[in-house]
Amino acid sequence: MKTVKFDTFIEKVKTLSLSQEEIDKLKEQREKEIDTSLVKLNNDIYQNEKGLGENDRVYLVAASIIATLGIPGKVTPLEKSDLKSSTESTDGEIVVRKIKAFLDAKEIPTEKKDLILRTLQNTLLTENINKVDNGESQLKRVFVKIIDDLGIYYKIGLTTDFTGKLFNEMYGWLGFSQDSLNDVVLTPSYVATLLVKLARVNKDSHVWDFATGSAGLLVAAMNEMLNDAKSSITSPDELTQKEIKIKAEQLLGLELLSSVYMLAILNMIMMGDGSSNILNKDSLSDFDGKYGFGKTEDKFPADAFVLNPPYSAEGNGMIFVEKALGMMNKGYGAIIIQNSAGSGKAKEYNKKILEKHTLVASIKMPIDIFIGKSSVQTNVYVFKVNEKHHKDDMVKFIDFSNDGYTRTSRKKASNNLKDTDRGKERYEELVNLVRFGKSKLNIFTDKEYHESTIDPKNGADWNQTAPIDTKPTLQDFKKTVSDYLAWEVSTILKQRGDGGK
Repeated sequence: MKTVKFDTFIEKVKTLSLSQEEIDKLKEQREKEIDTSLVKLNNDIYQNEKGLGENDRVYLVAASIIATLGIPGKVTPLEKSDLKSSTESTDGEIVVRKIKAFLDAKEIPTEKKDLILRTLQNTLLTENINKVDNGESQLKRVFVKIIDDLGIYYKIGLTTDFTGKLFNEMYGWLGFSQDSLNDVVLTPSYVATLLVKLARVNKDSHVWDFATGSAGLLVAAMNEMLNDAKSSITSPDELTQKEIKIKAEQLLGLELLSSVYMLAILNMIMMGDGSSNILNKDSLSDFDGKYGFGKTEDKFPADAFVLNPPYSAEGNGMIFVEKALGMMNKGYGAIIIQNSAGSGKAKEYNKKILEKHTLVASIKMPIDIFIGKSSVQTNVYVFKVNEKHHKDDMVKFIDFSNDGYTRTSRKKASNNLKDTDRGKERYEELVNLVRFGKSKLNIFTDKEYHESTIDPKNGADWNQTAPIDTKPTLQDFKKTVSDYLAWEVSTILKQRGDGGK
């Protein structure tokens, strides 16, 4: 058995010996610790380290993590003791060399590598951050804080729980104006996984995201693809080759904001990917549908599209949907968007989309899905690509307001997500309902699920709800009579009571 497989096997055995309750407790404890560490780190740098802007803080965390990841047998992780705070070779130069060695060993394409190094060097090589004071540079001080506060979490094995929290926190560090707050709200990992499943992603899919953010949706897609590969490929060598191909050739993301783009790069690198096709481009005006690196002359053969667009873009963000679906030949798309996009704000885009693609489902999401960040009502829309929507096509309308989870503001709770009403099962049922229809109704009823048509020439009728039956039943009649009699008896008794005084 290969060493890497054996290590994975041992880790699996350790986990299997714990009960689910113990695993959940450990996870909750870990999440609480990560939250505390991230907040402490940000406050520490913000309050005690002068001259570091919002972007600088993000770049310093990115640089420190990349420098300390290491690659067995190729690149040794940077240690705190490696930073000498010397004027001959500054701490910034040492960190940059280590990052370059890491990116070289990862075989990151030259253009991508140069962009990452250039961006990080703007912070790492500045004079102030490398100035030695009391035998230590500011860069070394910050590096030590980051490694002491975060190192334990990513060195013992990365999970999307950690990276998701890391990027949520760092998003908060970036100084977005109030107006654009909704544009930079990260999709919770369980919602990202839902979109990926609704887009029918499997090991052979080619998935793209036209507003990548910190790459949470692409990470969810990558995990789904890798899991599918593991469950269906028995040969270890064949599986390894497939995993490499998934990471290098089957994911593509576009992100315009350079600071957010760096988060996406770091996220994919931390998740074990070379981030080879995450592009710092405007997906609406500067993207021709081709691979960004590697097979640059080839079109990316996208057959799955996932998106949480900036809502301030045209049509609440539906402009991205029209562009992306229009560049696909087949497959499915799943997006989460402000629901006003389906009830009038994006009429013209929606009509254009329906001329070429089918609206399969419209799902009303819980109002507090982005609690603490935004309180807009969102819907998930699912599309079948390259098949015109006919007026008789049935759309599945699902009210998912109760998704089984209770959310609280994370400042007040150790874990802001609790499964209080079969949340996991509800998400599974939702995916099955969208794919197979009402035969999969179990937890939900026809009050939450119904099928109806939309007018392809309307574009504002995408948010329908199940019709309410207003015809009274015998039970209703009995209750009304009984309520009336109870009221009449109580009135008579009161009157008698008054008369006896």
